Amino acid sequence: MRPYWSPYLAGVGLGMTLLATYVLMGFGLGASGAFAHIAAHLENAVAPGRAQANPYVAGYLEAGRVWAQWIVVEIVGVVIGGLLGAWSAGRLAWRLERGPRVGRGRRLLFAFVGGATVGFASRIAQGCTSGLALSGGAVLSPGGWAFMVAFMAGGFVTAWAVRRVWR
Repeated sequence: MRPYWSPYLAGVGLGMTLLATYVLMGFGLGASGAFAHIAAHLENAVAPGRAQANPYVAGYLEAGRVWAQWIVVEIVGVVIGGLLGAWSAGRLAWRLERGPRVGRGRRLLFAFVGGATVGFASRIAQGCTSGLALSGGAVLSPGGWAFMVAFMAGGFVTAWAVRRVWR
């Protein structure tokens, strides 16, 4: 296995990617909107009457075909890039990272609850960490910066609360 990338180099790369998305596409980075678009189109395929009667879901359907949405194409690129990055670094493997005091089931439960909470919160906030913090912060949005400060503070408090589980 090769070592991880330098966080400074990765940060510069992320910043350049964000700049490129604004210049080339007219949009910043994001993620949660892609999942909302896909979920809306899946619901429309299974229960079209229900999907079109729901104003929240209908808004995503009115945006047009799912593959015509920039954010969906972006997320496909993120998945492919992540797989290629892990493969090229010799780190592509099926494994479950966990602390010595955490069983497999508990780790999966933590991951599910955490992911569901973040996904739900990103829909309430109308954006995820990449959309709010990175893209919002890049255009000097006060809400983006406030979110970033609150998110980091919440992360430090959570890390402090669960750190004993990982020792």
